[in-house]
Amino acid sequence: MDTDSDKDLISDLPQSIIETILIKVPLLDAVRTSILSRKWRYKWATITQLVFNDTCLTPSHDKSIISCNLVNFITRCLFLHDGPIHKFELNTNYSPTSPDLDQWLLFLSRKDIKELVVDIGEDDWFRAPSCLFFCPKLTHLVLVRCELNPPPNFKGFLCLKHLSLQQVIIPPHDIEILISSCPLLESLTLSYFDSLELTIRAPNLKYLNLEGEFKDIRLENTPHLVGISVAMYMTDDIAEHFEQSSGCNFDKFLGGVPRLERLIGHIYFTKYLSIGNEQGSFPVMYQNLKFIELYQVSFEDMKELLVVLRLIVSSPNLEELQISSSSITTTTDIYDLDFWEKDWPADCTFSKLKIVHMTDFSGLPHEIAFIKFLLGHSPVLEQMIVAPTIYVTDKVVKMLIDLLTFRRASPLATVKFVQEPL
Repeated sequence: MDTDSDKDLISDLPQSIIETILIKVPLLDAVRTSILSRKWRYKWATITQLVFNDTCLTPSHDKSIISCNLVNFITRCLFLHDGPIHKFELNTNYSPTSPDLDQWLLFLSRKDIKELVVDIGEDDWFRAPSCLFFCPKLTHLVLVRCELNPPPNFKGFLCLKHLSLQQVIIPPHDIEILISSCPLLESLTLSYFDSLELTIRAPNLKYLNLEGEFKDIRLENTPHLVGISVAMYMTDDIAEHFEQSSGCNFDKFLGGVPRLERLIGHIYFTKYLSIGNEQGSFPVMYQNLKFIELYQVSFEDMKELLVVLRLIVSSPNLEELQISSSSITTTTDIYDLDFWEKDWPADCTFSKLKIVHMTDFSGLPHEIAFIKFLLGHSPVLEQMIVAPTIYVTDKVVKMLIDLLTFRRASPLATVKFVQEPL
C-alpha cells in the first residue's frame, strides 16, 4: 500500500503547471530534469521560453571548448524541442559562429517566436539573416552588435511592441522604414548610433530611449509618447552640423508630444534643443509632464537657459525638477541678469513643483538667479537640494549661504546643501 511519502506529487501535476515551474529555473537545470525518470525525460521539451546565458556553460580554461559546448547545447535543445517557442534569449560572452546562429534563427522563425533577444560577445558582431524579418508574431525584439539589412519584400513587424537596437549597423533610410512599419510599437531604444539624422513615425509609441551621435532627431506622429530619455554625444562634425541647422529643434523634437509625462535629457540635449529656439509664446503645453531631469545644462548660455525655462513654464503640473550644471563656457552674455526682471512675468507660478535638485552648482550668476526664481514662484515647494561642484571655494560657500536668505513662496520649502559622492 502506498503511503503519502511514496507519492510523486510533482509528476502528477498538470503539464501546464510543470512548464511554469521549469520556466522559473535556469534552463540547464530544467533540461537536467530529464534524468529523473522516464516520465520526466521530455517534460522540459515543451516549455515555451528558452533563455541561454553563461549559467548554461561548463567551466573550462579553453574559450573555444566553452563556445563549442554552448553551441551544442543550444542546437540540441532546439532540435529536441516540441511545440511553439514564444521566447528565445541568447545572452553570452561566448559567440557562436554565423552559420549556427543563422540555423537557430531559421528554426525559430518557424516556431511562432514572439520574444527574441540576441546579445553575444562584446567584440563580436553578427549579420541578421533574412528569415528574421519573417517572424510575423514578434512582439519583442532586442539585438546587440548586429548588422541589419531588411529585404526589399519586408512588410514590417505588424505585432511588434518593443524594439531595442544597440550598436546596430543599418542604413539610415532603413531604420526609419523599420520603425514606421511597426504600427503597434510602444517602446523604442536606439543606442550607440553614429552621425544619424532620424525621423521617427510611430503613432502608438509610448517610451523612447535614444543614445548616440545624432545629427538631427524629428518626432512625427508620436502623439502617445509619455517617456523620453535622450543622450547625445558630440563630435566636431555634429557640432558643425548643429551650427548650420535650420528650424527650431525644440519644436521638431518636442512639438508633437503633448502627453509627455517624464523627460530625461543627458549631455548636449539642451544644447541641441536650443538651436533655433527663440523666446516667445509656447504653442504646446505639457499638462501631464511631472518629472524633468536635465544633465550638464550650461547656465552661461542664454539659449540653453531659455530651453529650461520654456520646458518648466510649459509644464503646469511639474512636480520634480533635477538639473546638473555644466561649467563649459559657450557664450559671453552671462551677466544679463535684468533678463529675470524684464522678460519673465511676475505672476509666473509653478503651482505643483515640490522637489528641485540642483547638482554641480558653481555659483554662476544665472544659476543663482534661477534658484531664486524657483524659490520665489513655487508655492508648494518642499525641498530645494543644492549640491556644489567638487571644486568648492570660499566664494561658492558664501553663495550657498546667501541662498538661505532668498524669499520663498512656499512656507514649507527647505533648502538643503549636500556634497555629491565622487
